Amino acid sequence: MCVFDATHLGENILLVARAPKLKANLGWAWIESETKETYAGLRGFVESKGFILTSVVLDGRTGIPRVFEDIPVQICQFHQLQTVRRKLTLNPETEAGQELLEITFSIAKTDEKTFSEKLGIWFLRYEKFISEKTYILGTRRWRYTHRRVRSAYLSLKRNLPFLFTYQKYPKLEIPNTTNSLDGYWSRLKNLLSAHRGKSGERMKKIVTEILRKTDC
Repeated sequence: MCVFDATHLGENILLVARAPKLKANLGWAWIESETKETYAGLRGFVESKGFILTSVVLDGRTGIPRVFEDIPVQICQFHQLQTVRRKLTLNPETEAGQELLEITFSIAKTDEKTFSEKLGIWFLRYEKFISEKTYILGTRRWRYTHRRVRSAYLSLKRNLPFLFTYQKYPKLEIPNTTNSLDGYWSRLKNLLSAHRGKSGERMKKIVTEILRKTDC
């Protein structure tokens, strides 16, 4: 089992593949953006070292699960919650937003069937609401009136097939979050705090040296 996640370090983006059980990094790459190609490249590198990926945990970025469609994929439930929170805030103005946030907060305490049913009932109730359009005065151009609520719902619906994978494969002991790398990011950034002011390239060299010491 492996966790793939990326973080911004100054102007640079670091993508890491980490094995939580081994507490070790299997590989990493400095990338310009998180794309299917960059994830596929890092997966190829990890596998070229002889590691066999049996499952993977991702942060939920659109399209990335396709890179791992041959193995079980778990999307981090915490990242999904954070995505919905960013779109709705902690105090949604609408009833639809409030109910959707409440459903999302239950994600770690429920199963796919129950969560899916709740989401389906929510959609039946608010389908017309999230389909409302606002036309720009004097033009034929329009936008969804409740874009944030609609976007939060679509994010949940898109990721639903991957939010409860860990429950389907108990023998693989898949975590439901990317916490192992989130904690690693915190430790890494603490180490880098002593090197503030260094150039981007110098910081990359320092980080690379730290990564090598925790390589597998």
